[in-house]
Amino acid sequence: MKKAPVHGRGRGASPRPTAEKYFSTAVLLVRSTLRSSDGPGLTRRYRSRTDHWTFMFAQITGYSFAVLVLTGVFLTFYYDPSMARAPYDGPYGPLQGVPVSRAYDSTMELSFEVRGGLLVRQIHHWAALIFCASIALQLLRLFFTGGFRRPRFLNWLIWVGLFTLGMVASLTGTILPDDMLSGGSLLLTKGVLESIPVVGTHLQRFVFGGDFPGDVIIERVYWLHILVLPLAIGGALAHRRRLVRRQHGHTRFAPGSAARRLGSQHIPRLGSVFADAPRTASFAMFLYTCGLLVLLGGFVQINAIWQFGPFEPGAITAGAVPGWYMAFLDGAVRIMPGWELDVGGHPLTLAVLVPAIVVPGVFFTALALWPLGEAVVTGDRAEHHVLDRPRDRPVRTAAGAAGVTFYGLLWLAAANDQIAVHFHQDLFAVTWFFRVAVFAGPVAAFVLTNRICHHLVRRERHVAVHGRETGRIVMDVQGRFSEIHTPPPARTPRSTRRNTASPRPSRSDRCRPRPVPPPANRPPRPPRPASTGC
Repeated sequence: MKKAPVHGRGRGASPRPTAEKYFSTAVLLVRSTLRSSDGPGLTRRYRSRTDHWTFMFAQITGYSFAVLVLTGVFLTFYYDPSMARAPYDGPYGPLQGVPVSRAYDSTMELSFEVRGGLLVRQIHHWAALIFCASIALQLLRLFFTGGFRRPRFLNWLIWVGLFTLGMVASLTGTILPDDMLSGGSLLLTKGVLESIPVVGTHLQRFVFGGDFPGDVIIERVYWLHILVLPLAIGGALAHRRRLVRRQHGHTRFAPGSAARRLGSQHIPRLGSVFADAPRTASFAMFLYTCGLLVLLGGFVQINAIWQFGPFEPGAITAGAVPGWYMAFLDGAVRIMPGWELDVGGHPLTLAVLVPAIVVPGVFFTALALWPLGEAVVTGDRAEHHVLDRPRDRPVRTAAGAAGVTFYGLLWLAAANDQIAVHFHQDLFAVTWFFRVAVFAGPVAAFVLTNRICHHLVRRERHVAVHGRETGRIVMDVQGRFSEIHTPPPARTPRSTRRNTASPRPSRSDRCRPRPVPPPANRPPRPPRPASTGC
C-alpha cells in the first residue's frame, strides 16, 4: 500500500508546496513590518483607517491638479496672450466687426473653431473649481479632527498655502480671456492695489505697466498662471507627499474605546506601507474624478465669454459675480461702509483696504497659526497620530463653526443684489442685515456648537452609566413602573481582532478537543471524556 507523502523535514519527506512556502514568507515579512518603531517586541494593534471617506479630499486635490495640467497644456497651444486689438471676424455673428483683443479672439477661436476646444476649456474651468473646493474640505477635515497637531504642523501650513495659491491661480485664469468678467477682476485688483497706503499708486502702475488697463497685464498674468503658480502648487503637493511617506505618516480614525483608553499619543504611527491607499483604488478614484469633470464640462456650461463680450474699461456686466473661492472678498467689499480718511494729505480708503486686505489677511493668518495657539493654550506638546472626534474638542469645534459662519456670510453677501431682486427686498436692508450678521452670526454659532458638543458628550456618558433606553415599561410587584435599560454592548475593536498576531497552534494542539462553553441560562454540564485519537 502506497503511503501518502509527508510534509516536513527528514528522509522521506516531500518538499513543502510552493504556495505554502511563499505564504509563510509573506507572513514573516508582514510581522517584521508591523514591528513598532517605538521599541522591540511591540506589535501595532490598530490598523490604519485611511479608508474613511474624508481621506478622499486630498486625493481629489491631486487628481484635479493633474487634470488642470493636462488640459492647460492643450489650451496653451491655441491661446495668444496679446492685448493688440483688431475687428472680430469669427463665426459668432453678434460680435462681427467688434474690436477685440487677440487674447479674446484666440479664446473665441478655441471655443468655436477648434475641435473639442470648448469641452477642454470647460473641463479646465470645472477642475479649477473642484481643486479649490477639495482643498477647502481638506482644511475643514484637518481642523475639526485635530489633524494639524504635532508632528503635522508643516503639513497644515502646506494646505493653507495651497488654498491661497489655488485662489490666485483661479483668479489669474479668469483674467486671461479678456472678457467682461476678466475686466471686473482687473478692476477689483486695481482698487485693492490703490488702497494700500503710501505705495498703492506706484504699485498699481508697476503691475499694469502704466495707466489702467495698459497693454502688458494679460501677458504678465499669463506667465504667472502657466509657469510660476503650477510649479509652486506642484512643489507643495510633492513635498506634502514626501512628509506623509517618509516622516509622520497618515493620521487615522481609531476605535473610540482604544483612543480613550490609550490616548492618541500612545498609538504608534503607521508608515506609508499601510497608510497609502491601494494603487487600484487610487487609479479608480482618478478615473472617477476625470469622468465627473468630463460630464460637467460636456453638459454644464460655464464661463461663456461670447455672452459677456470683450472687456471695455467703462462698462461692466450686470449680475456678474466672481468664482466661489473669491466671493468672500467681493462680499466683504460690498457690505463695508464707504469710509475714507485723510492722513497727512493722503487718502486712506478704508472701504477697500479693510475688506480686501485686512480681513482676509487676519483670517488666513489666524487659520495658519491656530495649531501653535492651541498648543500654547492647552499645553499639549505630544505627538498625535489618531484623529479626534469633533464633539470631544468642543472649543475647537465651536471656533471652527464660527469661522465657517463668518466665511459663509461674507460669501453669501457677494450676492446681496441677487437676493434683493429675487426675494423682493430693499438692497440697503439686505446689506445692513449682512453687516450685523457677520458679527452676531459667528458668536451665535460658537455658543450653539459648544452646547451641542457638550450635550453629545453628556449623553454618551449617561448611556455608558445607565444603559440604552429600550422603550419597554414594566411594573414591579409593588405597582411601580420603570423603563428597562440595556447596557451598551462591549465590543472588541475591529482593528484588535484583525491585526493581533496570535501564534499558530501546533499539530498536537489542533488535535486536542476544544472546551464547549455552556449555553446561557443553563447549568454547566460535566465535561465529556477526551478522545484519544486525532
